[in-house]
Amino acid sequence: MRTHYNTEVSENDIGKEVRLCGWVNSRRDHGGVIFIDLRDKTGLVQLVCDPKDNEEAWKIADSIRDEFVLIASGKVRYRGEGLENPNLKTGKIEIIVQNLTIENKSLPMPFDLGDEKVNEEIRLKYRYLELRTKKSLDIFKLRSKASIAARNALDKLGFLEVETPILTKSTPEGARDYLVPSRVHNGEFYALPQSPQLFKQLLMVGGFDKYFQIAKCFRDEDLRADRQPEFTQIDVEMSFCDQEDIMKVAENLLFNIFKACQKEIPTSFDRITYNEAMEKYGSDKPDLRYDLSMVDVIDIFEKSSNEIFTSIAKDKRRNRIKALKVPNGDNIFSKRQMKGFEEYVRKFGAKGLGYFQMKEDGLKGPLTKFFTQEDLTELINICDLKVGDVVFFGAGDKKIVLDYMGRFRIYLAEMMNIIPQDVFKFIWVVDFPMFEVEEGKVKALHHPFTMPKDFNQDIEDISSIAYDIVLNGVELGGGSIRIHKEEIQNKIFKLLGISDEEANQKFGFLLEALKFGAPPHGGFAIGFDRLIMLLSKSESIRDVIAFPKTQKAQCLLTNAPSEVDNEQLKELGLRVRKITTTEQ
Repeated sequence: MRTHYNTEVSENDIGKEVRLCGWVNSRRDHGGVIFIDLRDKTGLVQLVCDPKDNEEAWKIADSIRDEFVLIASGKVRYRGEGLENPNLKTGKIEIIVQNLTIENKSLPMPFDLGDEKVNEEIRLKYRYLELRTKKSLDIFKLRSKASIAARNALDKLGFLEVETPILTKSTPEGARDYLVPSRVHNGEFYALPQSPQLFKQLLMVGGFDKYFQIAKCFRDEDLRADRQPEFTQIDVEMSFCDQEDIMKVAENLLFNIFKACQKEIPTSFDRITYNEAMEKYGSDKPDLRYDLSMVDVIDIFEKSSNEIFTSIAKDKRRNRIKALKVPNGDNIFSKRQMKGFEEYVRKFGAKGLGYFQMKEDGLKGPLTKFFTQEDLTELINICDLKVGDVVFFGAGDKKIVLDYMGRFRIYLAEMMNIIPQDVFKFIWVVDFPMFEVEEGKVKALHHPFTMPKDFNQDIEDISSIAYDIVLNGVELGGGSIRIHKEEIQNKIFKLLGISDEEANQKFGFLLEALKFGAPPHGGFAIGFDRLIMLLSKSESIRDVIAFPKTQKAQCLLTNAPSEVDNEQLKELGLRVRKITTTEQ
């Protein structure tokens, strides 16, 4: 229907006849001559409808409104000296319309397509209209390039792309499953996969050696800006490998994706252990684009005359006292802001927030009276304080202190506007704990098929061969070396309190497969949506998914989820019972 896309027309085509298609981006009537900015996926071109050139085309143009779909034929001409538009790729030329067809009309737009401040509910209800914007189109061009680059990079490394089932068995993997009732097997359910974890391990048992998939995954969990109930991940697994082999593949993959998207990143990434990340940054996904880090000062506070601090310092295994230095903070923060900081950390379980200010004559602040001059000098040295610096202190339970001080670090960096926006800072976080203990119950931190490093320690000190890829403070992905030996897997199940019967019921097909010569194997998965969100500098993961759900997991476009009729329920052997507020 067209001879060119809009921005393919240039000065080289002056005098030629062209046929273009697209939407009316804007229409202007200048003294009887109508100008139309026609938009297609490549951009804008100006159409000129003058009754002197073609009266019929001009009459049609007179009835045109924004977002009408047009097919326009005409001759390319130079706009003229002083009439060029430097903001357009086609700004030196225009099309003198000879023939104009309204292929389809449009209702008035429910919102201004150029207004990025429109209520999100309206944008999601009319998502297909928002997709017409240049911002959305650019995001999905980027997403397509990244997807193709990922496939090409992994193909070059000898990986096979294999699709795994969407209807599968419900297994405990951390979040709630989305369940699908079976009509044929009444009273039984499929589950949508939270990840292809078990199947990709079975492919290794099957001798596929290197697998990948750009996989759809589903998790019924509470949502936030970087989560969706259905999401996409680049899923990778390989045999006869160690952690180093897998990291090299992941780095190669990301390097090629970023290169295809015209972004430069290093070919290998720095590493930090889980414990170091938590102790220095209060997070297992630290943002290292800026330098604020915590220092352990529990030994100094143990010598203070404050009973609260000395009591906390007695149990160095369970408690922490952390210092966070802010260079020149004394000249940045007002007294009112300093008081507000304590209110901020209290929201995350802090009982208080101490601070010292570094003055010309030494440390000043409400806490100095509890320390000797020698101890204060030691604090200055260990925190590397200079005149004008402020140092904040958090004290108490290890888990709580690391959490709120880590959040406070980010809060301060954002407040001081010290986070560079055009930097991609990758870091590997390695040596994750194998288990976490909550309310006396042992749980696998990643999943129960992760290979432990060593059993000869207390259960909370056992680390795993697991690793996360972190980019700018966002967990981009992660993985582990898997357990491929039955005796190790059985030992892990026992530590988790999973009986042989329960293990066979939930994972029997995998456990049986591991008995048939399973090779050593491991892999990783990268959150593709999160990756595109960071690459495109989008504020929400919803911006990079064509038809996303809200934070309540609703699709405002299709009104899903929705009720189904009784006949469908009857076929499935189901009845709906409304859950009361108390039961929730």
